[in-house]
Amino acid sequence: MAANAIVARYADGRTIKGMSLDVAPERPTCHVRTEDGAMVEVAMRDLKALFFVKSLDGDPKHVEGGTLPDGDPRLRGARLVEVTFHDKERVVGLAMRYPPNKPFFFLVPADEKSNNMRILVNRDQVASMALVTPVSPAA
Repeated sequence: MAANAIVARYADGRTIKGMSLDVAPERPTCHVRTEDGAMVEVAMRDLKALFFVKSLDGDPKHVEGGTLPDGDPRLRGARLVEVTFHDKERVVGLAMRYPPNKPFFFLVPADEKSNNMRILVNRDQVASMALVTPVSPAA
């Protein structure tokens, strides 16, 4: 089993970055081994979201795109949604279920160049969620 690079963003604004092997939406906690080697137990209920990332450093200059072309194969079986968190951060991604029916749900970012591969969202931290219409290709 490969470790996941994750960024744990807490509802209170704290952030922990590291690697984890035991993230599961139905479990109350997960563990993150930080870059300095410390093991931190993370209570899922305290999180805004867990970001599964390609790189712990990311690209601070990258601006996330929020559209998908109509007919994008990733739309098969998924819905394009915009999630706005209580702290006003906005994420557009693909959700397998809309509206989500569990306390935590996954989003796959619409932007294929995003550093985020998927995001485990705490529904309690969502201020609003809405469907987004895919963009029709130019004629």
